[in-house]
Amino acid sequence: MNHFYVWHIKRMKQLVVIVIAAFATASFFYMQNLLPLPVFLKDDSLKAIYRGDTDSNEVSLTFNISWGDEKAIPILNTLKTNGIKDATFFLSASWAERHPDIVERIRKDGHEIGSMGYAYKNYSQMKKSEIKKDLVKAQNSFQKLGIEDLTLLRAPTGQFNKDVLAIAKKFNYTLVHYSINSDDWTNPGVAQIVQKVNKSVNAGDIILFHASDSAKQTKRALPEIIHHLRSKGLKNVPASELIANTESKSSEVH
Repeated sequence: MNHFYVWHIKRMKQLVVIVIAAFATASFFYMQNLLPLPVFLKDDSLKAIYRGDTDSNEVSLTFNISWGDEKAIPILNTLKTNGIKDATFFLSASWAERHPDIVERIRKDGHEIGSMGYAYKNYSQMKKSEIKKDLVKAQNSFQKLGIEDLTLLRAPTGQFNKDVLAIAKKFNYTLVHYSINSDDWTNPGVAQIVQKVNKSVNAGDIILFHASDSAKQTKRALPEIIHHLRSKGLKNVPASELIANTESKSSEVH
């Protein structure tokens, strides 16, 4: 009987230890979820921002422009007509050099400007020295246009690796990716562009559109998308404002 009693006490102690350990583990993960996730973690892990705070009521409409003369102005007119004055335009500096009047219109309408480097090339396939050279050339071009202190970078072609992120950090850029790709440049049809965005969009999303000449249907898709955002209680803000919140979601590249 005494042997059974001792065994029973030991068993109870083991159960208590297991319960305490389980509670401690659960508490740890709960606290981890409460901690804000910074753009770059303290251990210098390299991150690309693809989403803002999902607890907000904000999204960010972003537009890439790398070539063309015809689609940017109609898209700007559509945004203005629909009350959007705080989108973010990522520009290739080589395009901006050739279209200073459109760049000025973007700024005049209140939109934010981010960099896509100088030439529209795949950074993930370039040497580090070539990436740096392209970014410096872009900075010089933007400064000549009166655009200084750019803080946002979107990788041309949307492809990047750890080297690209490390270089962006050295240039004091935050690399902004996206959580929803409208694929508008493929011109799948206005209804398909609208459906692809509207069925997925939620608070915190960074939505990718294009204002280059390849995007022939974006102008007609935007009004319905903007209306849908408002019907869900979502408001558009510049990408820098969306990701300024410490709850921004980032994706690590190993």
